[in-house]
Amino acid sequence: MQTLHSEAFEFVESCGGIDCYRLTSNGLQVLLQPRRLAPVVTCMMTYKVGSRHERTGETGATHFLEHMMFKGTSKYNKDRGTSVFSLLQSVGAQVNATTWMDRTNYYAMLPSEHLDTALEVEADRMRGLLLREEDVASEKTVILNEFDRGENEPFRKLYQAVWAAAFEAHTYHHPTIGWRHDIERVTAAGLRSFYDRYYWPENATLSVIGDFDEAAVLRSIHGAFGSIGRGEDRLPTASPVEPVQRGERRVTVRMQGDVPLLLVAWKAFPASDTRSVALELAGQVLAGGRTTRLYRRLVTSGLATAQQVLYTPLHDTGLFMVYASPAEGVSIADIETAVEEEVARLAAEGPTREEMKRALTGLEAAFAYSTDGSFTTAAALNEAIASGDWKRFASYLDTAEACMPQDIQQAVSAIHVLDGRTTGIFEPAG
Repeated sequence: MQTLHSEAFEFVESCGGIDCYRLTSNGLQVLLQPRRLAPVVTCMMTYKVGSRHERTGETGATHFLEHMMFKGTSKYNKDRGTSVFSLLQSVGAQVNATTWMDRTNYYAMLPSEHLDTALEVEADRMRGLLLREEDVASEKTVILNEFDRGENEPFRKLYQAVWAAAFEAHTYHHPTIGWRHDIERVTAAGLRSFYDRYYWPENATLSVIGDFDEAAVLRSIHGAFGSIGRGEDRLPTASPVEPVQRGERRVTVRMQGDVPLLLVAWKAFPASDTRSVALELAGQVLAGGRTTRLYRRLVTSGLATAQQVLYTPLHDTGLFMVYASPAEGVSIADIETAVEEEVARLAAEGPTREEMKRALTGLEAAFAYSTDGSFTTAAALNEAIASGDWKRFASYLDTAEACMPQDIQQAVSAIHVLDGRTTGIFEPAG
């Protein structure tokens, strides 16, 4: 064990029951959390590349490449009867991938005895992707169909419009699926260039959660990934600077739909700022149940049929958003006034201690739900990795429990600035 660690892996640290190692030959970060509750394990590879990293003209490349990662390598492809899906599903795995602003992840949840198969597949496609032109052409049709379905969803269109209006220079401006004209122009060569920029061990984290022996898994990881080299060039940086917003921005979306919608957003804190957890608690105070401020002000009063706070801390400054749908006969303006007054009141007065208690209980329950199995734990850890520090996951509850009412009041007050606000309205056409 010690020999393996010293020669193949550097032990980095432990936090929250998770051991962090680095494969010395190529910089691959490895996170291990043994949980011997059932003979199941989740293997998740997180690449630190998302729509935030896309240049103008290549939007949607991250999402497109996620699809292509299932099209095959020279070793694993459908022509040989060894496609990624068929191989992993044949050993009982649940397999998929997702793309978002800061990351792409690939995962398999499978019986523990077949973990090596999942590791071999991930290692092979890290640098061995075929990326054939015919595969790109066929998948382009699939992705354009996915894009068109989203064009018919009022909330999705409003959500994208608010992000696009809130961010002018920063690449959070782009939808993760990309803009249609960029998707239509995707080529195998363009995707190869993107793949060669970001798909390297030093830009990836492999998380293994579940029933396994740590020493045996480290040997398997070394066997699968140890021969992969580092990238020849330094990884591109993706930290576009957003100019300071100098006034409220408003955007209106009109299309076929049933009911009007309101989405009010303020520039918020990145995940690296500890105030981000205070803002998550603020979301619970405002909208975390039937006794909360926005629910009582909007739904109980009959002004709205639905309300929600949307805030997930990202690698860079993101958005703290309040969504509401007015009841019949209620104007969007009345809903907007009510939302503004409730957020302003929280910024001015902070939560009561009873609200704090309920908010923390809600956050703890949500966290427990998100970590009740090997897959959900890996998925939650994946978001912390993407935001810049996996330990945010491990220390999350401790940070939340240390928050005081004044921390929430100060966090909301800091973002509740008219010049940092973007308001989106959906108006049904016809």
